[in-house]
Amino acid sequence: MTEPIGAERDPEAVSKFVEGFAAQLVEAGMTRMPARVFAALLASDTGTLTSAELGERLQISPAAVSGAVRYLAQVHMVSREREPGSRRERYRVHSDQWYEALTNREAILKRWAYALREGVESLGADTPAGRRLAETQAFFEFVDGEIALMMGRWRVHRDQVFGQG
Repeated sequence: MTEPIGAERDPEAVSKFVEGFAAQLVEAGMTRMPARVFAALLASDTGTLTSAELGERLQISPAAVSGAVRYLAQVHMVSREREPGSRRERYRVHSDQWYEALTNREAILKRWAYALREGVESLGADTPAGRRLAETQAFFEFVDGEIALMMGRWRVHRDQVFGQG
């Protein structure tokens, strides 16, 4: 069951979750500051926080927030929004952030497969290096197709579990 917006929480427990989940993201390859900012946004009821709010919650500088948000926006895990009537930006994590991140990876896989195809042509398909590149290219093309199929199944499952999104 989800907690209603504005519900009382133990700030220490929230901080423990944010730092623990961020550590898991770091272990998976994300850099530390973007992982912490992403986890803090994910743990906020509205899914949005300003730079000042992120800095206060995470005890980090505005520059650290800015760098982390820039990275997260590039990989489509957060978006920037202007507050109406203000120059202040809010940073938002969307419920479909994982979908966006994976579909962004899908575009990267396509580019890698194309580059590998060129490598196979340059090195020769019958050379050991060419065969290795061809196998890597085939792997990326396979994963790309599987991600597309999996995301279609995810949308159906999400709608069944959480209602039409």
